[in-house]
Amino acid sequence: MKRKFSDFELGDVIGTGTVGTIYRATEIPTGEIRAVKVLQHGVSQDKNIVSRFEREMLILSKLNHPNIVSYYGGGRTDDGQLFYVMELIEGGTLKQLLQAHHRLSWHETINYGIQICSALQHAHNHGIVHRDLKPANLFLTYEGRLKLGDFGIALDTGESDLTASGMTVGSWLYMSPEQIRGEEIITGQADLYSLGCLFYEMLTGNPPFQGTSFPVIFEQHLKETPVPLHLTVPETPKSLQDVVLQQLDKSPQQRPFNARMIQGIMSELKLDWEDDEHRYQKELSRLKVAFDADPYTVYGPNRDISWKTLTLWFAILAMGITILALLQNP
Repeated sequence: MKRKFSDFELGDVIGTGTVGTIYRATEIPTGEIRAVKVLQHGVSQDKNIVSRFEREMLILSKLNHPNIVSYYGGGRTDDGQLFYVMELIEGGTLKQLLQAHHRLSWHETINYGIQICSALQHAHNHGIVHRDLKPANLFLTYEGRLKLGDFGIALDTGESDLTASGMTVGSWLYMSPEQIRGEEIITGQADLYSLGCLFYEMLTGNPPFQGTSFPVIFEQHLKETPVPLHLTVPETPKSLQDVVLQQLDKSPQQRPFNARMIQGIMSELKLDWEDDEHRYQKELSRLKVAFDADPYTVYGPNRDISWKTLTLWFAILAMGITILALLQNP
């Protein structure tokens, strides 16, 4: 989907990385608020980075799911830089939620887990392996809707891989053994391992393996067994404990068959949780506390109050006081 850069009015920078800058933007013809990611000038001459940026656009164009950040096409800026347009998520990330509240209840975990599994199954059905599943790449709205994003190092099994064979890609705390070893064939089972690490952290407050350096963490991913969940969070249902530990199996063949299987187990545990309005409202309030504590987030809302706004508020207040005084003393 080719887009004209002139159709977008860029606002505040809401995210920066080594490759791209993300802006809050208004789509001029429609008035819709979007997020626009622009490739940075400093890396635009690197053919590998340009190819990866184009690959990310291609991958996003293949996906259409309520739990995956929506893609609205892309193109080039007036000076030739690649850009693409995506859904703006008004809220924050799972990382922020965990930082604010340390860990989640098993009810919250399955609520978000069902949504993550649905997103992953859709991606895997289209031959896409995310390869970088972690709390910072899972976005949440204030209403509790989860969106999987950042497909920057995703693997499209239907295309040639841009990552050299033997190269390790991913995030240390959530990387599968086969990714660490740089194996030539990586499947959706790698995402299920990362998802197991994620669930473990959501339930306990800490990833299953930790260390002061990546060699220490890699060694644990390859050889160690995580502390059993019943020792740290005994209130967690046994079926949930079992499937999380199965996801963390060193062998891809021993992990659950697919994300849909994990989603099914979680759905069986959910029961009437959606009908528990009190608990639901409590969890939504936890989202607000977490996201408002750190308003600068990728795809997050701009809550800064300008001096112009403050001046207007003071003027209105002064006018109100004047009118009140006149009414009291005609």
